[in-house]
Amino acid sequence: MSVRLLHHLVAAQAETRPEATALVMADQRMTYGALEAMSNRLARLLRAQGCREGDRVCLLLPKSLHALTAIQAVLKAGCVYVPMDPASPALRAARIVESCRPRVILITAATGRLMEEIAAESPAARAARIGLIGPQSWPGVHFEAAEALGLPESAPDVRRGPEDAAHILFTSGSTGLPKGVVITHANALSFVEWGVDYFGIGKADRLSGHPPLHFDLSTFDMFGSFRAGAELHLVAPELNLLPNKLAEFIRSSALTQWFSVPSVMSLMAKAGVIRDGDFPSLKRVLWCGEVLPTSSLIHWMRRLPHVRFTNLYGPTEATIASSYYTVPACPSDERAAIPIGRPCGGEDLLVLDEEMRPTPPGEVGDLYIAGVGLSPGYWQDPEKTRGVFLPHPFSPGRVYKTGDLARLGEDGLIHFVGRADSQIKSRGYRIELGEIEAALDALGILKEAAVVAVQSGGFDGATICCAYVPAEDHDLNPKDLRKALSRHLPAYMLPTRWAAYRMLPKNANGKIDRPRLKEDMSASPEKADA
Repeated sequence: MSVRLLHHLVAAQAETRPEATALVMADQRMTYGALEAMSNRLARLLRAQGCREGDRVCLLLPKSLHALTAIQAVLKAGCVYVPMDPASPALRAARIVESCRPRVILITAATGRLMEEIAAESPAARAARIGLIGPQSWPGVHFEAAEALGLPESAPDVRRGPEDAAHILFTSGSTGLPKGVVITHANALSFVEWGVDYFGIGKADRLSGHPPLHFDLSTFDMFGSFRAGAELHLVAPELNLLPNKLAEFIRSSALTQWFSVPSVMSLMAKAGVIRDGDFPSLKRVLWCGEVLPTSSLIHWMRRLPHVRFTNLYGPTEATIASSYYTVPACPSDERAAIPIGRPCGGEDLLVLDEEMRPTPPGEVGDLYIAGVGLSPGYWQDPEKTRGVFLPHPFSPGRVYKTGDLARLGEDGLIHFVGRADSQIKSRGYRIELGEIEAALDALGILKEAAVVAVQSGGFDGATICCAYVPAEDHDLNPKDLRKALSRHLPAYMLPTRWAAYRMLPKNANGKIDRPRLKEDMSASPEKADA
């Protein structure tokens, strides 16, 4: 069949390979045929509940086979799915519901209490139809997915096109209100088609499903698997911070592809859970979302010489990733940064100065993205959309201002420099906080480290703060750490405020929660140890 929309991917596999395995989680498996039939029935039930083309359906669902079936069903019903974090505070979740005003909210028994708290804060939640997914019951729902069992297995007839919204992903907003990034079918399919082709993903592949469903990396795990007819092995959330369990998951699932945020890869490297020649089935390791310390990459590459390693870069607003760099050989220098590389198919990356003119190779400028992955904008926020989605300076169309700094190398590769807002001025010097983090990582005595800046109110301009987790075999105090770091950095770049953690706080996407660290450091100036 012709694939024009995301949910056509499963339908195409079910048409030719209905008995092939599509989804795996723990001891549960689902074939492409079963996924197609079950999602079609649920789509018909959603239509019976009043869902129409373009309506939003919020998914307050833990990662599961039921959740992925629900995603397919929402798309087949002609609607837009809005994945929500089941671990989110009720007030934040209520803001998301108020913003997208869903026709239906799908829950499980495990998220029923959170749904009640959301409804207490949100009139839009109280107005929505609440549907229950899964085997257990919960009081007060309007319908249950089990009611779909008697409905036809064919998909309902809906009218949607590639430029219509497929999902809305809510990310943190600078004002404290979540902002919804609208992603169309065409946005996601463009990257999926490129990725499956570039990585050579096929029917025999077994892909990891590590990120939460409200994080955009999961879009490629899911629809990339469906495009290739591969198996998607979902990683249970409770394994996320257990490096030995994650390593065993890769082994026991015989994965051929692992895709995660760098902090997870660093955690596994620091814990020493990867053996020489480990994961014999593994072909590819991909990472995206933040900078992977080169020392962690070296750790992986030395132990897995049979694996291909690719760095992907891209914000949610440009759909999954916009550039790629496959590392040709194991780096020899732990302090050498890994490029973000070249644009993915249909994408373009521009490094521009303040006048939006191209910067010469080697000079740092603002990074912009253009091409097929650009979101239409933020959900019902035209002002914020206009602020970062700008007219293309050289051709028709738009560019997205990422807020990142980059430089173009003489070899044509793009190098990530850091966030524009992470370049600070302290004691008259311009400092890139990422350079300090790279130096800390190269010391080899820390399990994790993050550097943030807080306003000092004095002549310094900004106070550089370091949050760190010592390696298990190192007993460190800030004076020792500062002395070690002083061998690599000038005095003006050394943090003056330090805080030891048992584990650095993470946000819902598994990234280091830098706003939380800034709050901690601002609230506890006594941590200073200059």
